[in-house]
Formats: sequence, C-alpha cells, structure tokens
Amino acid sequence: MTDTDETTDAEPASQPQSRTRPSTESESERQASTAASDTDDFTVTPYAVSGEVDYDKLVERFGADPLTDEQIARFPDHPLLRRQTFYAGRDVDESLEAADAGDPHAVVTGRGPSGPMHLGHVLPLYLARRFQQATGATVYVPLSDDEKFLAKDQSFESIGEHTRDNLRDILAIGFDPDRTRIVIDTADADVVYPIATRLAKHLTPATVEAVYGTQDTVGLQFYPAVQATHLLLPQLVDGRQPTLVPIAVDQDPHVRVCRDVAARDALPVEKPGALLGRFLPSLEGPGKMSSSGDAPSISLTDDADTVAETVRNHAYTGGRSSLEAHREHGGDPSVDVPFQYLRFFFEADDDRLEEIAADYRAGDLLSGELKEIAIERITDFLADHQERRNALGELGDELEAYRLTEEERRRALESAGVPRIP
Repeated sequence: MTDTDETTDAEPASQPQSRTRPSTESESERQASTAASDTDDFTVTPYAVSGEVDYDKLVERFGADPLTDEQIARFPDHPLLRRQTFYAGRDVDESLEAADAGDPHAVVTGRGPSGPMHLGHVLPLYLARRFQQATGATVYVPLSDDEKFLAKDQSFESIGEHTRDNLRDILAIGFDPDRTRIVIDTADADVVYPIATRLAKHLTPATVEAVYGTQDTVGLQFYPAVQATHLLLPQLVDGRQPTLVPIAVDQDPHVRVCRDVAARDALPVEKPGALLGRFLPSLEGPGKMSSSGDAPSISLTDDADTVAETVRNHAYTGGRSSLEAHREHGGDPSVDVPFQYLRFFFEADDDRLEEIAADYRAGDLLSGELKEIAIERITDFLADHQERRNALGELGDELEAYRLTEEERRRALESAGVPRIP
C-alpha cells in the first residue's frame, strides 16, 4: 500500500475506449470519469497532487461519505478524528460494529519507501496504532518497494536502503507484534505475487488507465493488482472481516479498484472500507501539500536544533507584516502552518489549542511565539519516537516477529485458490 505523500506530476487521463472494456463501468471507472471531466483548479490522484484542494468537493467527486458526528464519537478518541483531519470514508460502520462487538477486524495502511519518513508519512500509522490499542485490531503495514522502483528514478539498491531505514521508523511506532504484520513486496513475493496475479485477471487495461492515467511501464500497469493484494491480505490470512484503510485522500483510487476486484472475484473477502484524510500542509503554506519534492520538511530523525531551524526559517505564518499590525489586528491560525501542525496532531488538548488560536487572533500571541510552541511539541514527539527507534536491535531480529508465518502464508494462498508448489 503506497503511503500518503509520494506524488509525481502525472495528470489524470480521460477515459479511453477499448474493446476489452466491460459493458458496464465499474465504480472506480465512473469516479475516474468524473475526476477527468471536472474543471476544478486542483488535481488529486495517487501520482499527482496540485492546486488548493477542495476537500468537500473531493468527497463528492470520489463518491465517499463524510464522517458523521456519531461515527467520529464511536471511533477511539484521537485528534486526527476529533478534529476531522480524517473526515470521510467508505463502509466505516462495518469496522465500528466489529470493534464494538469485539469481533475480528483489520486496519491496513502502508508506506512507499522512496526516501526518509517525514511527519506527514506517520500520521496514518500512529492512528492505526491507536485503533490497535483501543480495539484489538490486526494491523497490516505493506511496503511497496517494487512500485517505488518502477515509479521513481532510483536504483533497487537505493530503494532497499530507504526500505530498511523506513522499517526502523515503522517498528518505532510501537505496534503489537502479535497483531501486526509488516509485508515487503519483494521480500514477500512468494505470497504477494501469486495473489496479485489472481486478482489481475479481473483488472482490464481500460480500468487501470481510467483510474491512474497512462502508465510508463507494464510494471505500473500491473501494480493496482498488488495494491489490491495488500488490502485483501488480512482476510485471506484470517477470514472474512471488516478492513479499514486509513489513508490520505489521494490514495483512495487504490481502495476503489480493490473494492471492484473484491466484488468480481469469488474470494472469501468483503470489500475493504476506507478512512480518508486531509494532507498535512507543507511548511510553504496554503495550497501546498507535503510531498516528496524539494520543499522543506521535518524528518523523523531530525534533532531538536534541526527542527527549530526548519520551523523558524521555513514555516509559513498567518501573522501580520509588522509587530504593530499584528498586535492591532491579530493573526490567522487557519493559514498558519505551525498552528495547523498543532491542530493536526501535536497538541492533544482541545482547550489548549483553542486558547492558542484565540490568543493568536487577538494579537496577544506573536507568530514567533507560536512557532516556538510548535517546535516544542514536535520536538517532544520526535524525542519519544527516536528513543524507541534507537532502542531497536538488528533490523532482521526486530522484524522477525512481524513477518507472515509459514502457516499464514499457506492460508493466504489457499484462500486465494493458488496452489502452493514445492
């Protein structure tokens, strides 16, 4: 499963005509058609995010459902949900009902290892850990190293180095190894590839092109079948159960394609649900999204001095042009990036967050002072994360408890109807 921030400049393609196209459009093709014909000034696809995103319009465009207050109240309490950073979804009630009843349910959210992990990459992962702690959910974390090799101008050696580095950050999050499986596409190809091949039979070139646009290689054309494998793997291992996929909204096409495949094939699975989130703003400010480009960002391995320098010198603020104007008119927290970082994740106390916003609007809190609050919160978070990361032993030893067992591999292939040949 690709992570939230890995984007390129690819544009969505218009819907092609093909003799292999089924007579009835799939859900994902219909929604891709809507996106392609839309005249909005923003683009959101798994490979391109540009412009100032209208999140309400995206819900309508993608055919998802806004989360209700009742649904948010039923989820484990977390700032990412309470403040509606994760704001829409698909079939979330099934997961909520399973969690309430103590029935089996799974969460899948992953990482595309093409570089170091930044703050925006880990928000869905920390949310998944919260679900696991509160409801006992099984969590699957796929790493799409093969897709990054195909999509990025990097060698397999470079992707491998990023994969190993990213794995240490994922392990540092603190998942329960008894309820967590980390799947690496190339390392677990004995399971991933046969199942993806089974699912690929139900994906036409027309569907892939309608949803993702024209791909540069046949590898990327095949990759949606691998993504579908990621999302269905918990059920293939442990049987039918609700599966929730917390991701940034640009990754929703992967879920839609998987839901189409799950509906078409006679596998013992239910359609996965989705929990769709907003993008963590880039430090550059409004209209910019955190991405894998050259914009300044905060890495999970940055020390306190680096965090302070990055925020002080690069974070866009909502303050006025002069001290006098700020004291008189106040600042705008809605566009202030340090405040938005606090709102997304780094200030857990709602009352304290509102106090900060009120003081900023009144001009009693200066932009520099707000930056220092954000620096302190982010530094505290990273210190805890890095302490767990630094305590890890050899990667192979640490990872072993999170790998699919031989029995789990056998069950997955058997459930998918793939014969295991000695």
